[in-house]
This record gives sequence, structure tokens and C-alpha cells, in this order.
Amino acid sequence: MLATPPRLGAVRLVAVDGPSGAGKTRFAQRLAKTLGAPVVHTDDLLDGWADQFTFWDRLERLVLAPLRAGKAATYECYQWERGAFGGAPVTVEPGPAVLLEGVSSARRAVRPQLSLAVFVTAPDDLRRSRVLTRDGDDVAFRSYLEQWRAAERQHFAAEGTAAYADVVVDGAAEGTDEEFQQIWRPAPG
Repeated sequence: MLATPPRLGAVRLVAVDGPSGAGKTRFAQRLAKTLGAPVVHTDDLLDGWADQFTFWDRLERLVLAPLRAGKAATYECYQWERGAFGGAPVTVEPGPAVLLEGVSSARRAVRPQLSLAVFVTAPDDLRRSRVLTRDGDDVAFRSYLEQWRAAERQHFAAEGTAAYADVVVDGAAEGTDEEFQQIWRPAPG
């Protein structure tokens, strides 16, 4: 990874994309530890459920533009329980690599600036079960979740994200972090 050229200024931007519950966060944390790199979670920049794909201007302004210019990025995380941004600001220094984790992190708009695109996948039933276990199983949440998942499917189909990815990872493994497996890598160029 660190042998690839930087494409976001002097930063190697790595997108870890895939549908909800696939294992993106766990994979990104493992990769970040290996690279000694920070992780920016797109969910922290969403302004609620309706901002699933419209948050990009905020990400560009607060994170990508500063990193591209060789400056630290600073932002407040969305606090889902409060329905507002707040808390201690997060600062991300422009290092050799920065990971961008979350649904749509490898969208077409950023692809020319990515040094690596990873797509994490897992079976639909497992992903749904993971999300409900992680985030709760009340009726209101299920309604949001089903809308979210439908929008994800439409987004990934329109963007061709898995086909674009440099690496597709099997996020279905349970247990240790070492159980992630690369399941597909397209031919170069």
C-alpha cells in the first residue's frame, strides 16, 4: 500500500467501502493499525439518516481539501443520539496514508484521488443481523435500516463500486481479525 503513489496531495487515500454490516469498520481498523494510519468514518460526517449520500461536500471541505493541501483536517462527529454535530473535534494529520471508511467512500467523485479502493462484502442475512445487533432492533430503526439498505443497493449498482475496487474482501469471517480474506482482485488497468 505504501508503495503506491499518493493522489490526495502527499496523502495515500484508502477507501474501505461496502454495504452496512459487511465488516468495513473492523477491516479498516485492522488496516489502520498495520499502516499506522488514521481512519475517517463517513458515518461521523452524515447529518442524520437522510444525508446518506449528500454529505460529500462536508467531507470535501472539512477533510479532503485540508489533507490535499498538506494541512490537518478537523471536524466534529455527528452524534446520532442527539441528532446534531458536536463533541470533541477530531483532528486528522496528513500522513503517508489516511483511510476513509464507510458506504460510498469509493464513489466516482473521489476515485482519481484514491491510492487504493477496498470493497468489503458479506451475505445479506449476516449483514442485516450484524447491524441489528450493533444498532438495535426497534421498529423505528428497522424502517430507517430498510431505506438505507435499499439506497445502498441502488448506489453500488449505479457506481459499479465492487467492480472498480482494487481488492474485494470477504467480511463474513467471524473471530480473529486475521480471518479477513481477499476474494477477488481485478486485472490491472
